[in-house]
Amino acid sequence: MMKNRICELFDIDYPIIQAGMIWCSPWQLASEVSNAGGLGIIGSGSMYPEVLREHVEKCKKATDKPFAVNIPLLYPNIEEHIQTIIDYEVPIVFSSAGNPKTWTPKLKEHGIKVVHVVSSAKFAKKAVEAGCDAVVAEGFEAGGHNGREETTTMCLIPLVKDAVDAPVIAAGGIGSGRSILAAMSLGADAVQIGSRFAASNESSGHENFKNRIVSTNEGDTVLTLKELAPVRLIKNEFYADVMNAYERCASKEELAQVLGRARAKKGMFEGDMEQGELEIGQVSAQIKDVLPAKKIFENLLNEYREARKAICDKVFDL
Repeated sequence: MMKNRICELFDIDYPIIQAGMIWCSPWQLASEVSNAGGLGIIGSGSMYPEVLREHVEKCKKATDKPFAVNIPLLYPNIEEHIQTIIDYEVPIVFSSAGNPKTWTPKLKEHGIKVVHVVSSAKFAKKAVEAGCDAVVAEGFEAGGHNGREETTTMCLIPLVKDAVDAPVIAAGGIGSGRSILAAMSLGADAVQIGSRFAASNESSGHENFKNRIVSTNEGDTVLTLKELAPVRLIKNEFYADVMNAYERCASKEELAQVLGRARAKKGMFEGDMEQGELEIGQVSAQIKDVLPAKKIFENLLNEYREARKAICDKVFDL
């Protein structure tokens, strides 16, 4: 892949970014992806402030390449996370789940590049107006929490690309070299990949969760709980409880009670496959093995090159 705007912005070799996933994105994974030539991201949303400091310290020792930290802007101890990022001179922040105007100016004062995750062209414009250097346009195929609009990645990328001049990173449903090529064809400057790296050796997800990912079939994930915060998860007993609540027309407060606390930790990190919240994307149906992150990255590059070569023979000259 030739240098492009994202490669130049982040000083990386390939426009492939590993998503900062809750419970699955430790320093081990981030450093491996960065060492491979992409951009690794530490997911701070599941970390206490002292835990994030430990992960940043270890990541800096494990790689001399750029890496990032993802921060959900609704995180309760966000001031401490921001200070850690500034103190340790983390070069890039990916923000999500909140208003980018709140912290982008402070981060940029310290020379930190800021990228915000959006689910619509409208929010992409707001992120750029807030000073963000790039946006992640995430379609509703993605795992975890995403937009209420249910706009697919294939529709969202051209919409966002036409709406803003800043670099656009495609996310949602991308887990192979073929899908990277498709995203680039739609106008993306880079891709962000979550689910494929969640099923890596370096992912901090529980082994039960990783095994569940590779056994997931088409139609096994669903976007639900829009009344609280839309989340795509694997169907299990917890999901059945949610559906039962909907059938009896449960209020928002009752749904929150069904969700309870630390439900994602119970499933993804502690390994309870029935009562835990198992956040993963639709692309999980394509994932058939758990591999080292370096091997996953190599496979993505090889698949991309093969797909790019093959497409030349298939394009119809209109």
